[in-house]
Amino acid sequence: MIRKLLVLGAACTLAAGIAVTWANTPSNAADCSGGYVGLTYDDGPNPATTSSLLNALTSNGLRATMFNVGQNAQNNQALVRAQQNAGMWIGNHSWTHPHLTQLSAAQIQSELQRTQQAIQQATGAAPRLFRPPYGETNATLRTVEQQLGLTEVLWDVDSQDWNGASTAQIVQAAGRLQNGQVILMHDNYATTVAAIPQIAANLRARNMCAGMISPATGRAVAPDGSGPTSPPSSPPPGGTCTATVSAGQQWADRFNLSVTVSGTDSWIVTVTVRSPQKIIATWNGTPAWDGTGNVMTMRPNGNGNTFGFTVQHNGNWTWPAVSCRVG
Repeated sequence: MIRKLLVLGAACTLAAGIAVTWANTPSNAADCSGGYVGLTYDDGPNPATTSSLLNALTSNGLRATMFNVGQNAQNNQALVRAQQNAGMWIGNHSWTHPHLTQLSAAQIQSELQRTQQAIQQATGAAPRLFRPPYGETNATLRTVEQQLGLTEVLWDVDSQDWNGASTAQIVQAAGRLQNGQVILMHDNYATTVAAIPQIAANLRARNMCAGMISPATGRAVAPDGSGPTSPPSSPPPGGTCTATVSAGQQWADRFNLSVTVSGTDSWIVTVTVRSPQKIIATWNGTPAWDGTGNVMTMRPNGNGNTFGFTVQHNGNWTWPAVSCRVG
């Protein structure tokens, strides 16, 4: 069982208002021909350790995904903004870190939704990624994740930092990462922070880079959402594509829209929400999201040429922009 202990770290030195420009970092300048890996840190933010962690990552040219506990994010919003300003991606790790598979659907909904709201309040954007505490998942949890537009992210390599692993052991675990894989680490261990320079050096030696976790696949990809070895796209087949949007049910906080595609059975529809809107549910299609979470790409899943989605409007009732192209 993964339980986290608080380890005191250095005093906070990364101000929440400082943004990091990544164009000149070693990670971006490096040869990434070996692929991309996902560095993840759970259970933050913590006043004693988060700033030390961010300083270590940025000074070594690394970006990572921070899976924050909601109540920690609520109580330390300046540190959440510091994560964002340091160029990190921020994910949902539940509100209280419970065993979610032992809870009802309503309790799970509360755990995830409250965390979404706390992180959005701090950063202006709700997470697209979710890591279940202890890696425990089931159908009920996955249904709630889908309703909230969250992609479940587990891991390929466990650093065992939660289990007392030494810095050398954490570095060794990270050395096993292969292209597209994700490693589990935590925000609140001094041994984990100390491992960062060696992890960075090992990745460089293997021509690998730290990337983002794709909301579409849950795998590590380049920070711009592309893969290092993706084949070029084939030319689209002939034909035309028209997407017609119609209104569905609406409530005080959200509304449904339906999209009907004509002209082809092989279509790709792009839906771009208008900030601060978020898509929280979809049906009759296969969705994927870009790194911002504001652009959804929908493809057919065998249920015909009409699909729908629910928009949490957050005060903006304007319909999202919808476009269609032949797949």
